[in-house]
Amino acid sequence: MGERMNFDDPNAELFGLCEEESEEEMENKQIYGKTPGRVSALNDLWYGEMISEIDGMDIPEEAKRKMIFSMTANGVLDMISDSVQIDIGLEVTFSFDMFLGVSLTNKRFKVDLFKEHHQALMTVKREEFPDDDAYEMALEEFEERWWDIPQPLLDKRTPNDAIRETLSKYGLTE
Repeated sequence: MGERMNFDDPNAELFGLCEEESEEEMENKQIYGKTPGRVSALNDLWYGEMISEIDGMDIPEEAKRKMIFSMTANGVLDMISDSVQIDIGLEVTFSFDMFLGVSLTNKRFKVDLFKEHHQALMTVKREEFPDDDAYEMALEEFEERWWDIPQPLLDKRTPNDAIRETLSKYGLTE
């Protein structure tokens, strides 16, 4: 496990008073905490060259802004896909597509499917089951089944159908 500085005492490390970082803290630091550094690195890698190329084009400003976004997003997605083995790449891109589908569906229907899903799970009460194992099994079953239950907030579509419908618009269902 990594160590985290005790910032209340600047000399904590000298005396072995560092707090240990949890696995979850280390994961969050790696996945999200380094994002500003990654953004700066990508800026150094692409920005100057990209802007020079786009500034030389005789196209409207709005088209330039869209092109900058498209080139950046395409470059990032390619880098992510190229940086992992094919089996991991398939899993990452499938998961990314599903997250895009949920996000776009949320935007389209002005809903938060993850919040709705969580609220629905909260209706499964522990006291209704003889033991923890039965309760966990019921939670897992309901968690999976919920995505195929028509929801009023989705105009009676199931979340899975609404997500597939959204993804099909972008050719991301195959």
